[in-house]
Amino acid sequence: MNRLAILFLIISQFSILAQTTTPGLIGQGRNRTITSAVPFLTITPDARAAGLGDTGAASSADANSAYWNSAKLAFTENEAGVSISYTPWLAKIINDMYIFYGAGYYKIDRNQTVGVSMKYFDMGSVDLRDDNNLQVGTHSPRDFAFDVTYSRLLSENLSIGGSIRYIYSNLIGANAIADTKPGKSIAVDMGIFYTKPIVSNNANLSLGASISNIGAKMSYSNADVKDFIPGNLRLGGAYLIEVGPTNTFTFLMDFNKLLVPTPQDGSRQKSLLSGVFGSFGDAPLGFSEEIREIMVSGGIEYWYNETFAGRIGYFNEAYDKGNRKYITGGLGLKKEWFGLDVAYMVPINKRENTALAETIRFTL
Repeated sequence: MNRLAILFLIISQFSILAQTTTPGLIGQGRNRTITSAVPFLTITPDARAAGLGDTGAASSADANSAYWNSAKLAFTENEAGVSISYTPWLAKIINDMYIFYGAGYYKIDRNQTVGVSMKYFDMGSVDLRDDNNLQVGTHSPRDFAFDVTYSRLLSENLSIGGSIRYIYSNLIGANAIADTKPGKSIAVDMGIFYTKPIVSNNANLSLGASISNIGAKMSYSNADVKDFIPGNLRLGGAYLIEVGPTNTFTFLMDFNKLLVPTPQDGSRQKSLLSGVFGSFGDAPLGFSEEIREIMVSGGIEYWYNETFAGRIGYFNEAYDKGNRKYITGGLGLKKEWFGLDVAYMVPINKRENTALAETIRFTL
């Protein structure tokens, strides 16, 4: 088997979310993009949040809430709900990669809600070649994660929640010659959500915080070296205001930080706990670099008569931490039990135009 093909597959997983790179060498302060195994876990799955610049920590609850903040599920209005989402991934340059996300929830009683979800990433088909560059077969790299979520109201305004997740990543499959195997891990999420009406202003304030993908490191071989999965800390807020009887505007903002060590000598050898807690202070350039590792996103959602929605958002990542910057837009339609959302991404960086450009998502 051609080891170059294997290396390409693994690198493509590590860099799929940081599609642009900045000139410079890792370790010299010019480009220290944080990487991890199974980065598909951090790709926005649903069209509503995608249209809002990838915000979701404190947005109103829906069937996809568990991905953003497991605590929000307790505030869903209906007894049960389901959602399916589809995203052609990197469709500008590849025609057989996609992400599927399915989620559902059920309210046990007024205070307790349970949910399940699955995220599936199909990377198409890859030719396998030997050392003489002769094709010896094909492989279809695939990742998936399956979640179970529990969310509970603590009061009329406060809830908590948690999820447990099984992760399976089959980049190359099992191969004795190349010493490879599928990667597997177990992870957990924890979240808290607060929402309170402001009657005097016909408004509502919501705050949310979640920690996600805290779990065992992952390996694609029998070697001792393992890679972190993309643990993440998300903090966000949302402010909804009613303008007349039929119009509402919601202003949202999220802050994200990967709980993964900054790339440097010895960072991959850290234990899970030292990597997670150390990620707040391990940047070689100190506090200024730690601040640049925080991604900021914001969005505005407009609803007319609780039937038609328009959305716009913006996502920003520091120049030397991946340099993803894009504007998003989306539309939504809701009628009784049925809803449809569509989102579209417009990268700002010219170098992203061949990768993330024309990314579109659908949620039903």
